[in-house]
Amino acid sequence: MAIPWLTALKVIPWGDVIEHAPSVLKAARKLMDRQTPQSPDQAGTPATQTPVSAVPSLGELKNALIAAQGQIDRQAQTQRELTETLAELAEQNTRLVSAVEVLRLRTRLLLWGGAALVLWLAVLTWRT
Repeated sequence: MAIPWLTALKVIPWGDVIEHAPSVLKAARKLMDRQTPQSPDQAGTPATQTPVSAVPSLGELKNALIAAQGQIDRQAQTQRELTETLAELAEQNTRLVSAVEVLRLRTRLLLWGGAALVLWLAVLTWRT
């Protein structure tokens, strides 16, 4: 069961992952910074012309506006939550990549130490 994991870990280009992790984190932070609420005059939605017979009453317009504002608020909240989640995932990815790099270095050191130990034991066995 462990062999597919080892194969998968060897296939992943860890150098590229480590190289691009900071840019992913920066992009997530930029996305989070861009999610500031806009004022209504910045939204810039042009009004469309409707025939006079199809014009709704003031009460209908008010109800539609309240419903639309509620929907916009819910979507903005959802977008903020998704942006925060994305930023958290990018930070976790950065920490994960650095932890994997430390583990790779430790594994390499362990392999070299094990090889040196085997060589030392072989020399001791050969001398006696």
